[in-house]
Amino acid sequence: MKTSPEFSAPQEEYRTTQERVYYQVRDAILRGKFLPGHAITIRGLAAELDCSPMPVREALRRLTSERALELSDTRRVTVPTMTPEKLAEICAARVALECQAAEQALPFVGPDELEQLRRLDDRVTASLAHKDIEEYVTANLEFHFTLYRLGRPHIILSLIESLWLQTAPLQHLVFQKFGVQELPDRHRDLLEAITSGVATQVRTAIRQDIEEGLGSISAEELL
Repeated sequence: MKTSPEFSAPQEEYRTTQERVYYQVRDAILRGKFLPGHAITIRGLAAELDCSPMPVREALRRLTSERALELSDTRRVTVPTMTPEKLAEICAARVALECQAAEQALPFVGPDELEQLRRLDDRVTASLAHKDIEEYVTANLEFHFTLYRLGRPHIILSLIESLWLQTAPLQHLVFQKFGVQELPDRHRDLLEAITSGVATQVRTAIRQDIEEGLGSISAEELL
């Protein structure tokens, strides 16, 4: 199957083309491939993903319902822009949900899991040092969701993913404009808290990581 460089190859065999297309477009949004205000066409995506328009139409419908995309009055599908009020609300929701998910995962982090998280954090640190936006976005995403999945969440994880889908394009746009060298790295604090097994410290590290990341985006950058 031929795919555009915008889209990653499927990590597993999906049962239907519709499912495969949904996850590829969703993954592209999470990894910052589409920026705020970017218009998305069904025909264009179908050509890039080597499929008929029908699975693309269904994928866009699902992603619109998850607020990752927006349908205008003219039936134009775009990546939503952000307002300061909306960003503040998303930030507060992420803090609440991700603190809970991290604490829920804490009892399941053994030596092997901790080592995996450390390797992912090493990738984050290296990407910051090399100012590699693409690698930073990917490694940061994998670090957080690797941790959260250890707690075997169900409803919480889908809600967290929805919130990440809404902020990923904006964060990537800011990274493109200003780079990633000044971004704070709270993962070390989080790993130390996990090692000590203190839930309150885990929650503090997660909260600081989210608030410093999203809070560093100024109102001017949202326009």
